Amino acid sequence: MTVKRAIPNKEGVYFITFTCVGWLNLIDITNSYGVIYKWFDYLKQQGHFIIGYQLMPNHVHVVIAFRNTDKNINTIIGDGKRFIAYEIVKRLKEINQIDMLQQLSQRVNTSDRKKGKLHEVWEHSFDWKECSSNEMIVQKLDYMHGNPCKGKWNLVESPVDYIHSSAKYYITGEQGIYHVTNYMELEDIDLTKEPPGPAQDSLLQ
Repeated sequence: MTVKRAIPNKEGVYFITFTCVGWLNLIDITNSYGVIYKWFDYLKQQGHFIIGYQLMPNHVHVVIAFRNTDKNINTIIGDGKRFIAYEIVKRLKEINQIDMLQQLSQRVNTSDRKKGKLHEVWEHSFDWKECSSNEMIVQKLDYMHGNPCKGKWNLVESPVDYIHSSAKYYITGEQGIYHVTNYMELEDIDLTKEPPGPAQDSLLQ
């Protein structure tokens, strides 16, 4: 399911999901988990907070507390998707995944192709849900942390054992492969105010 409506606010806590086109395991094939962490780093530099995450082979779940930087949240997510897509395509070329690159090329629609787009890495839209309470945040964290243990995946027996996840932190208290901010800390943060300090350079430059 994709959500085409824009996020109406410039701040708030949101559960975000975006998925590789055709549910292809592009993140895993190219080992692009570190690229996504680089995007998380950039978001932190902008004053936002990574509350929790779950990076699956073909989709990304993340709970982000967006501070008001006067930039549209949809634009922030779109910029991140483009940055990660560029790196995924670059890595596919490096490992000579010609068939996969052809698949991604065939998925570019006519309108985007006329604009010069060569590959389609992500589904066009992304799913989002505003988390207006701690209970909602916990619900989304529990949902995404359970992903590797469910359905077709069965990647690990316990959420704690999945590396690319904040489950370890929320279950044991020990930070995992990527440092997150506990949602309880948001009670002392005014997300409506811009972060102190100068703005960072664009991620895409």
